This record gives sequence, C-alpha cells and structure tokens, in this order.
Amino acid sequence: MVNTGEASTVNNKQVILQDYVTGFPKESDLVFNDATVDLSVPAGSNKVLVKNLYLSCDPYMRIRMGKPDPSAAALALPYTPGQQIYGYGVSRVIDSGHPDYTKGDLLWGIVGWEEYSVITPTLYSHFKILHTDVPLSYYTGLLGMAGMTAYSGFYEICSPKKGETVFVSAASGAVGQLVGQLAKIMGCYVVGSAGSNEKVDLLKNKFGFDEAFNYKEEKDLNAALKRCFPEGIDIYFENVGGKMLDAVLLNMNLKGRIAVCGMISQYNLEEQEGVRNLATVIYKRVKLQGFVVSDFYDKYSKFLEFVLPYIREGKITYVEDVAEGLEKGPSALIGLFHGKNVGKQLIVVARE
Repeated sequence: MVNTGEASTVNNKQVILQDYVTGFPKESDLVFNDATVDLSVPAGSNKVLVKNLYLSCDPYMRIRMGKPDPSAAALALPYTPGQQIYGYGVSRVIDSGHPDYTKGDLLWGIVGWEEYSVITPTLYSHFKILHTDVPLSYYTGLLGMAGMTAYSGFYEICSPKKGETVFVSAASGAVGQLVGQLAKIMGCYVVGSAGSNEKVDLLKNKFGFDEAFNYKEEKDLNAALKRCFPEGIDIYFENVGGKMLDAVLLNMNLKGRIAVCGMISQYNLEEQEGVRNLATVIYKRVKLQGFVVSDFYDKYSKFLEFVLPYIREGKITYVEDVAEGLEKGPSALIGLFHGKNVGKQLIVVARE
C-alpha cells in the first residue's frame, strides 16, 4: 500500500488469461498479476470502486477463453489474453460517482477477477443487494445469475404443470439444484443426473428429487431414462448436450419442452458432437428453445419476490462449494470441467 499521509492506492491482485485456450483449460492458463488501484474514483465520473467479496465460477467462462471465431455466434465477448478475466461477483462499494450507489452499498454483477474493480454500473449488468438476511454468497448463485437462469428457463420457457415429469442434467450444479426444487414445488415428478454417487445422494436426500442416477455408471443412457421415466419426459432442462441430449430426445413426450441452458460436455471439444435424434422434435412436436439469462433480467424483482420466502422458510436449500482466497480461483474454475465441484462453485476473495 502506498502511504501519502492517507492511503490513496492499494495493491490489487488479478487473475490473468495467458493466451487463448483450446481443449480442456489448465490452471497454468491463468496467472496472477500484482497491480494497484486508486481508492477513489475520478471526480465527476459515474464509476464505482468496489471491493470484491465473492466471485462466481461458471461454465460459460470457458467459452470466453477460446479464440474468437467470426463465423460463429458468441454467448459473450472473449477474454483478452494478458488481461484479467471477468465474471459475476458480489462486491462492496468503496467509492462512487454513480448516483445509484454510495459507499457501503452491496451489489452483484460483472466484475474483474481481482481484489478491487472499477465498474460503470449499467442496467441488468449490476444489481444493488437489498436483502441481507440471507447469505451474501447466495448472490453468486441462488439469488444471482444461476438462480435467474433456473427460474426463467423453467417457468418462462418450459411452462410447467402439476404432475408433469421433469428431467434435469448436471442436476447438482449451480442451476440444476434449483430447477429440481422448483419442479418439486410445482408438484412435478423430478429426476436428475450427476457425475458421482455423492452427488446422486445429494439430489435425492438434500434437494428432494424423486430419483437420480450417475450417468458415468450407465452403459445405456436411453435405458436409464426409460427406467426412470416409464411414461416419458415432459420437460427437460438441458445443461449437458451431446449423448445425454440424444438419449433424452428419444424419451420426450408429445408436446414436451426442452430449455437449452448449457452444454458443458461440448465446451472443451475442438469438434463438437452431433445430435442424431433431432427428428424426434418433429414427430413429438417438441419445443426446443435455447436461452440466455440476460434476456430475462427484467423479471429479477419478480424472481426475488417468489424465491426469498421459500429460502427463509427452509423450503429451498442451496449447496455451495467454497474456495478460500483469490489464489484458489484458477483451480476452482478449472475443476468445473472435471466435475470436481459439489454444488455452486464460488471463491471467497474477502469476507468484509
């Protein structure tokens, strides 16, 4: 820290992308940089200086690590090699020139992977935190981007009805664990898939799924789904893609709905897998819709009104996998793509 009578700058550790990534990312693709940051924002600006408390590890961040392909549609702008990466985080305001934020306010939204960030808050990129009777870390997941993803995909796209059958892949992750609980609240029959027996146990005994299976132990995914859904699947919340999607298509019911949230099985492949059973969408009149959570951020207040009472009453629970310290960030993020996390993966940068 620079001392000029009163501290005006502070050290600011950052996580930097070394170079564009192909295949599975490695911890060595992310390095640390020691920078400094001014503890005040320029007079007259609308910028906000925040201290980052929690950072969110999310699968979509892998897409941003790849070299941009001008011919392909992009979910988000790619990271720039040699600069810090960005993602969702929970932060406290240190100084502000923005009329909507004052020192001490809490917010969640897009910040750098660093100890302090200077941001320019924009509509639906940053949200002021008004409810602090729940864990602050929830705003990296349950009450943040992941929660909104589950809510909007399930209710806005799938239009669930009581008694319907629901399948969730990657069901113990940040999004899937909430989708399953929302489906149970609706009175649906819910099955989830996950990549370990520990996660399967979590789905059935913690989140209340009716059934769950470890996809790594199933030689025939189609048979596994027929075993769990003898009457077929009405709703599929898609987080995986590849062979799982192919098997699900064979088991969809007439006028079923598929919300395509993510395809984590494909993000690290240099050549993505094809889907062979897509014609089922025609024969079964299946609605197959991809979506991006930012399309629904205008419903965030409605989401909070809906979900907060369930959290406070203990009717919705959430499991987090917490890595302590920014220095654990690279291993936590890379671990997502090897299924190492149990629940929502996040990083504690500072606890105050």
